[in-house]
Amino acid sequence: MIKIKEAIVVEGVYDKIKLSGIFDTTIVVTDGFMIFKNKPLMNMLATLADKNGIIIFTDSDRAGFQIRNYIKNVLKNKNVKHAYIPDIKGKEKRKDKPSKEGFLGVEGVSDDIIIAAIQNAATSDDDSHADIRRITKADLCMDGFTGSPDSHARRSAFLKKLGLPVRMSTNMMLDTLNAIYGYDEYKKLLEE
Repeated sequence: MIKIKEAIVVEGVYDKIKLSGIFDTTIVVTDGFMIFKNKPLMNMLATLADKNGIIIFTDSDRAGFQIRNYIKNVLKNKNVKHAYIPDIKGKEKRKDKPSKEGFLGVEGVSDDIIIAAIQNAATSDDDSHADIRRITKADLCMDGFTGSPDSHARRSAFLKKLGLPVRMSTNMMLDTLNAIYGYDEYKKLLEE
């Protein structure tokens, strides 16, 4: 796994799955054009950009550039970097036919192309924060965010308080809290 400082922003869940096997960082899914209507997700991206920076890594088709430009324009003057895949003709294995423009998306290109694109944009993480305690799934369980009948309601209320998307999965919540706050700040927020 390649460790990088910035969070990576991708269009879809299949892109996230592919990148999760390569990079050790927070990976955020825009759900395509849903990003245009998702203010909490944009707030989360702004916070991630302020904290460690983000790398926008969308497909190189028209839709990918619309999403990329929207995020870039909303997050003016933030720490936003861009990684691009080349235009490679073909179709993803899971699809019956090529995309409208006939090019592979992030999920369809080789790991080598992805690694080169991200490393060109990324800041390497030298593990200088390795001794900082991270939030774990056990912490979330002990704090009532998983494993109890009212976990969903507690998790939603806490995420809303932080200005994060309330529909965030527990795993995404964990990744985001570690990327933005870390354990000590998380505990202080719980006390408030």
